[in-house]
Amino acid sequence: MKNLFYIAIVFCISFHLNGQDKVHQTFKDTRVINTHSVETLRKGILDFRISHRFGDAAGAAGGWPTFYGLESASDVLIGLEYGLSDNFMVGISRTKGAGPLRQNINGLFKYRVMRQDDGGGTNPFSVAFVGNISYSTMQFSNLIQKKVHRFSYNLQALFGSRLSENIAMQVGAAWTYRNNVFSDDTNDLPSVSAVFKYQFSKVFALILDANFPFSEIRNVQNGYYNPIGVGFEWETGGGHVFQINLTNARGLIETDYIPYTRSNWGDGEYRIGFTISRGFKL
Repeated sequence: MKNLFYIAIVFCISFHLNGQDKVHQTFKDTRVINTHSVETLRKGILDFRISHRFGDAAGAAGGWPTFYGLESASDVLIGLEYGLSDNFMVGISRTKGAGPLRQNINGLFKYRVMRQDDGGGTNPFSVAFVGNISYSTMQFSNLIQKKVHRFSYNLQALFGSRLSENIAMQVGAAWTYRNNVFSDDTNDLPSVSAVFKYQFSKVFALILDANFPFSEIRNVQNGYYNPIGVGFEWETGGGHVFQINLTNARGLIETDYIPYTRSNWGDGEYRIGFTISRGFKL
């Protein structure tokens, strides 16, 4: 898995970039549902972001008693992200957390190393690398006995392409590392992701994404499920993007939802989520 990142970096650096016009907005936002997109913020744009995941909409823990999950919160994110250039952005956020580590502060960087040419040409897709560091501020416990136990990391390589005016797709490879894990788990966790978007109109789109971790213990028999999401997004103008989705992932950060998704779509353990993103020019 690590070799895949090295190969992708060498490929992108050595790839010849010409002066052809580039594709604008393969995706409307820097996120899809759970997964990052190949998009970055433009230089000088500060993005204020709020994301929310409710409780189970159906199943044993959902339904009318919890108003279909709307009276519960699986995870909440409040963050700021900033475009240092048109291809490089950084961010910081706070999440409630949905895995063993809670009360997380998350640092983010994303660098788009290649951008798809418009109307064919040399570059058939866009490429971006994303890194995330998560630090739990929970009190010391049996789970957190040392400061180093608070850290988790995620690195992704994303390859996205707008296939037509209406259709875009993306695939990715990721590596998650957690400093402290349960005795039957491993610190390293590779995974892959897939994304699909269908643009109904200039401002309205259907989006889907899925993540597939590779681990001996992560199977249905042990109560683990692949994080899968489906949603709709609206670009309302003035730098505002609104998204509403359904997903079985409880967490909002890669170090949460990739290792720890234990909710099953088939049992009604999916939840409503939304994201509000507002960009400001600084």
